Amino acid sequence: MKQQATGSQPRVLAIANQKGGVGKTTTAVNLAGELARRGRRVLLIDIDPQGNATTSLGIAKAALTVTTYDLLLGGAPPETIPLASGRERLDIIPADQELAGAAVELVTLERREWRLRDGIAPLLHRYDWIVIDCPPSLGLLTLNALCAAQSVLIPLQCEYLALEGLAQLKTTLERVREHLNPLLRILGVVMTMYDGRTNLAQQVVDEVQRYFPQLICRTLIPRSVRLSEAPSHGRMAYEYDPHGRGAQAYALLTDELIGREERV
Repeated sequence: MKQQATGSQPRVLAIANQKGGVGKTTTAVNLAGELARRGRRVLLIDIDPQGNATTSLGIAKAALTVTTYDLLLGGAPPETIPLASGRERLDIIPADQELAGAAVELVTLERREWRLRDGIAPLLHRYDWIVIDCPPSLGLLTLNALCAAQSVLIPLQCEYLALEGLAQLKTTLERVREHLNPLLRILGVVMTMYDGRTNLAQQVVDEVQRYFPQLICRTLIPRSVRLSEAPSHGRMAYEYDPHGRGAQAYALLTDELIGREERV
């Protein structure tokens, strides 16, 4: 997709949590889609070797010729790497298992933490938002995302052990801000897989609210079978089940995050 210049620097948002299964990819994909539906020009970057954001958009990994690996290792000109997603105003830099090797190869390279930021620099004029789907770890791939981003959104599953992981991630983000990227900030913590029928889910939300009152998002992402099914069909929530609770929740979350960014 050929994009027109936006005339301003895009907002670069990393979706990060070192714990797996918390809804990072679901959040990244649906947030990117909702931003595009609101007229923003969006680039979704899949920096997870599992490539789940790529397959969630219905893109066959076996057919890929350029990926995030090429962006990080200089395997192709950055301008040639974004792919059209098949949705208006939404491009993707896809990933596949080859990206797992980048984490090893990056160790010996100069500016190893800044490879993603350097790689997307020629693309910034094309987009209003860049959304990065991080792997479930705090290794070099996630570090590249945090050095490229201005802000982080943390999906947090509604379970008690999530708080321990949040504290660890918050400490890591503070270290990144202190030593590498002083502009990095937490945009929000979004509670995922919320089941309002259980006391546990509400107790966890209340606990996060108590510890991080300025960070927790008002929008709760529900536990939803239809939301879980959508990626297997290569579709976003609003495409697969437009009137479902999951699609509506991500629409509300997008509006909330746009509001937070505009107040900065």
